[in-house]
Amino acid sequence: MHVVVPFDASEPKTRLAPVLDTGERSRFAAAMLRDVLETLRAAGHTPEVLATAPVDVGAPVTVDQQPLTPAVNAVLAAHEAPVLVVMADLPLVVPDTIRRLTGAGSDLALAPGLGGGTNAFCARHPAFRVDYHDGSYRKHRERAAACGATTTTVDSFRLALDIDKPDDLVEVLLHGEGHAETWLRRDGVRTRHRRARPHSCAMTASPR
Repeated sequence: MHVVVPFDASEPKTRLAPVLDTGERSRFAAAMLRDVLETLRAAGHTPEVLATAPVDVGAPVTVDQQPLTPAVNAVLAAHEAPVLVVMADLPLVVPDTIRRLTGAGSDLALAPGLGGGTNAFCARHPAFRVDYHDGSYRKHRERAAACGATTTTVDSFRLALDIDKPDDLVEVLLHGEGHAETWLRRDGVRTRHRRARPHSCAMTASPR
């Protein structure tokens, strides 16, 4: 099985700008990537990073400066099925969740994100291609049906939660056990409760 982790090495995680500066976002993104790579290895795979720029992460790296959709489609066209694609901003993912995805038994196993995107998939049908624009989970189901592929949805909190916004960081502190969680604690990021939303937390950078 060919395993790919797309990674924006040029300008990662811009939506975290309210709480992390450019250098911090790059280091945090790299920590999340290491978590995903280690999880994939623990699940028995040898992942390759599909990056927008050269990056040293202790794994094979293919540099492709194309947008995400054509870059992943180039991988699907170049490799025989099955192909597993897992996004780099899923630091809560664990090996058992990856095994659920790869063991689904259908032509296409999809792990939707909380906002309707596609955070991971395992494609066993050679004709399947991606479209990562808005609402990609629905689009991928439609594309699978159009090429005659059977589809399974893998419903998993750990695969659904991609870390994009400041509010997402608290989930890493609550549930993470890897490099991303360690980086957040070591670099002084703390939670603060919002008065307007008493049951949620937001993230702010602690004074240094």
